[in-house]
Amino acid sequence: MTDIAKDAKVAVPAGAAGSERQVETIPVFRRTMDQVKNRVIELLCLLFFVSTLLFFLLRLTGDPAAVLAGETGDQEQLALIRRQYGLDQPLWYQYFVFLFKAIQFDFGNSLANAQSAIGLVFERLPTSFTLVGIAFTANLLISIPAGAWLGSRPDRTGRKLAATAVFVMQGIPGYIVGLLLIQVFAVELRWLPSIGNQGPLSWIMPATTVASFQAPHVLRVISANVAEAMREDYIRTARANGASFSVLLWRHALKNAMLGATALIGAQVSFLLGGSIITEVIFAWPGLGRLMVTSVQTLDFPVVQAAVFVIAIFVYTAIMLTDVVFIMIDPRLRRQRA
Repeated sequence: MTDIAKDAKVAVPAGAAGSERQVETIPVFRRTMDQVKNRVIELLCLLFFVSTLLFFLLRLTGDPAAVLAGETGDQEQLALIRRQYGLDQPLWYQYFVFLFKAIQFDFGNSLANAQSAIGLVFERLPTSFTLVGIAFTANLLISIPAGAWLGSRPDRTGRKLAATAVFVMQGIPGYIVGLLLIQVFAVELRWLPSIGNQGPLSWIMPATTVASFQAPHVLRVISANVAEAMREDYIRTARANGASFSVLLWRHALKNAMLGATALIGAQVSFLLGGSIITEVIFAWPGLGRLMVTSVQTLDFPVVQAAVFVIAIFVYTAIMLTDVVFIMIDPRLRRQRA
């Protein structure tokens, strides 16, 4: 689209009286900055709400001093631990101290080992995000071509059988996939390691398990969008003019189908992170998810709060980037009524 077309104002009919209103196409940079500003404000509100809710919910789960002292701890030892970590202060005071430090990205030290809570999170972060990144890439490399192929053959028996298989796969929980992979490839065949990060081969089963959480959904949406695009008039016209099937599918139908699938692809980052938490527990993976589960079990409040804070920022950043991609590929989002 040329710069002249971007800034053009086009008269369109509005209302029964035949009055005209102006439709202005906003420049990409301006529309992107407006959207980013709105998302940043939403992120700050989300962080405040989630952090506040998590703070009080964690306090209802139990007394971390009792966990640290163990079964043999007496009242004097419990009082000493509470005083050391500020747990003897009124709850409202602990809350405001938490908020003040959270603004500075300081969540205190882990109650379990006295290390920096945010430091422990950043230590585990690369492993988890790499796992999610591999699963995300594998998801797209499989779902997009397979979905395009299924969508381009709406009346064939093979497509119907594959669609049925995808529907069934959507009902299988991800942890079941992980357990089946362990049973087949680790226990029976002994091809792949099933515990921890022991090298490149140990990434295969966890990444496959995480990808299985969303791959059927993405494949099904792309398939439906491609099937709809292949029925459009411009596709029929191009086919009548001699355009090849591959050109129609990959250059035109799939391109339009991706407009509707972009939102799902961007949103799946949060689902993949949620799936990675379960996967890390199954495979004893040394990532952020396993750290969170352990911290919840031991009532290690600072680590849980730091992990949720970082994950919320990451997920909302992914949503923000999805919005930017939408604005760049769909000019309808840059139009407003004058």
